[in-house]
Amino acid sequence: MIVTKKEFLTQSGLKVKTLELWIEQEWVIPQDTPSGPGFSDADIARVHLIRDLTEKVGANDAGVDVILHLLDQLHGMRRAFEQLQSNLKDTLP
Repeated sequence: MIVTKKEFLTQSGLKVKTLELWIEQEWVIPQDTPSGPGFSDADIARVHLIRDLTEKVGANDAGVDVILHLLDQLHGMRRAFEQLQSNLKDTLP
């Protein structure tokens, strides 16, 4: 489900300035919608992850950048692997 920026701020508990900074850092990337930026459930989960990394683990901004980049790569590889499996199933007798 896609929510508006206002709804996202309410659900995530973020302040506007924090969200703007995280968007600038590309830690959160909203979708373009006709009514403005839209945010998904995955974006809310990502906010919780970032908070855990900074508040509980003690990761600094550079550490969060690296962790998020690695997680994005992992999810991309998982999607590619699932597509490959699907393609192989379609070609097998």
